[in-house]
Amino acid sequence: MKDTFKNDSPVLLGQTNGRGVILSPRQGHTSLSRLGVEKERAPQSQFYRAIGKRVLDIAIVLVSLPIVLPLVILCVIALWAESGLPFYRQARLGRSGKTFSILKLRTMVRDADTLLAYYLDNDPAMRAEWMETQKLKNDPRITKVGRFLRATSLDELPQLWNVLKGDMSLVGPRPMMPEQLSLYGGASAYFSVRPGLTGIWQVSARNESAFAMRNTMDREYCHSLSLWKDLSLIQRTFGVVLRGTGY
Repeated sequence: MKDTFKNDSPVLLGQTNGRGVILSPRQGHTSLSRLGVEKERAPQSQFYRAIGKRVLDIAIVLVSLPIVLPLVILCVIALWAESGLPFYRQARLGRSGKTFSILKLRTMVRDADTLLAYYLDNDPAMRAEWMETQKLKNDPRITKVGRFLRATSLDELPQLWNVLKGDMSLVGPRPMMPEQLSLYGGASAYFSVRPGLTGIWQVSARNESAFAMRNTMDREYCHSLSLWKDLSLIQRTFGVVLRGTGY
């Protein structure tokens, strides 16, 4: 049975001299708005959110298969020659807080999690970078082939299987690991949609922005979700891939 995570944490409105501030209803409403913690707005297109988005996902995945499958096969051959097993699975949080196994091409050496713990324990600068962004710009665990796959985002292609299964969407919040939920903050917007192969964070300063900024970007996406928004983000994704800025 899949685990389900819920966002029931209270929001701290403010503090003065170490004491919680008691706000009137009007003051509370103003402060919440300033914090960006506002009531979820109805999507512009209920039909697209309920049906159209899923239809678009399936259609694009099926149409792209003749191009994607040969690319994945070439990547698998290169990874197999370099280090063996070309795929790996990892737990991610999906819609409504359900966990699923994401499928990706392996870009790191084996025992990567054990090595990460060692590096973070022995390198304060590396630990500080990881705690802020949940990524390492010069990650020593990444293989030579893996670095190329990350720069071109080819390591993400197997996630089209997750899209076809319904675990993910082509466009949505970046899939989050369960242990990252405490760093993310209030996740009601994230849990309201399927996580995406691409999205606002993925096409913006994805490698440089603080992990906590993903919350704001995901809420922006959920509030403005529409067919035109998704098509625009898909178009922008091609530019990001061609620039080869991933790591």
